[in-house]
Amino acid sequence: MQRKRYFYLIKIQYLGYRLHGWQKQPDVKTVEGLITKTFRWVMPDAKIKILGTSRTDAMVSAQESAFELFKDHEPLEDPEEFLKTFNLNLPQDIRATSIQEVDAAFNIIQHPKVKEYAYLFSYGEKNHPFCAPMMANFMFDLDIEKMKEAAKLFEGSHNFINYCVRVSDKSKFEREIAKSEIIENTEITASFFPEKSYVFHVHGEGFLRHQVRLMMGALIQVGKGELSLKDIEKSLNPENREYQMDYIVPASGLILNKLGLQDL
Repeated sequence: MQRKRYFYLIKIQYLGYRLHGWQKQPDVKTVEGLITKTFRWVMPDAKIKILGTSRTDAMVSAQESAFELFKDHEPLEDPEEFLKTFNLNLPQDIRATSIQEVDAAFNIIQHPKVKEYAYLFSYGEKNHPFCAPMMANFMFDLDIEKMKEAAKLFEGSHNFINYCVRVSDKSKFEREIAKSEIIENTEITASFFPEKSYVFHVHGEGFLRHQVRLMMGALIQVGKGELSLKDIEKSLNPENREYQMDYIVPASGLILNKLGLQDL
């Protein structure tokens, strides 16, 4: 007899500062590992597996991420009640925000989506230590207006071979950037934040390993006067391999801000 399988999309938020990214690894705390451990506690006899939509790096946070839950034999009796129990047992830095049953045709990896990343940062004086889990602090002067101009150069379809690490033969370097901008931060606030901070927004269907952090690193170099707008333009030409970017900004400022699952 063929087993019956049930499928659920669960959206989550997490603070990544103490975590070693999404993917389960031995001897360290990860988002996937803690979620799996929680499932074993709340549903010890259930046959399940999970599949995440995005493998964020160590210390990267998420305002909105998701994973697919595969449950064999029996459906969840009351998904909303399950969500409450699940949250009660998750650690404080991970929260499930919604649950939705999907069909067997849904594939969380292949389903069309737009990922919206935000990089939160400030510059100048050293920040309050409480800022460290979610905001990068660059303790030197930056030309924010020049950085705003540079950020716009990333918009559109470009080859980002100079903005990634650990590439493979199957890597696709042509990526479409729907939005790339730096604005003053009014979205994420706290009493201990500096008087002024900024956020780099970048939206696209997919990103290469460390791409967003390397893009932000290039913008910081523009702000310091180490790179020009012409340098950024040249770096987007795959023939200019001498423009390989190597300044990877700290992960703690990076947030997977929104996961737009299309036509769901």
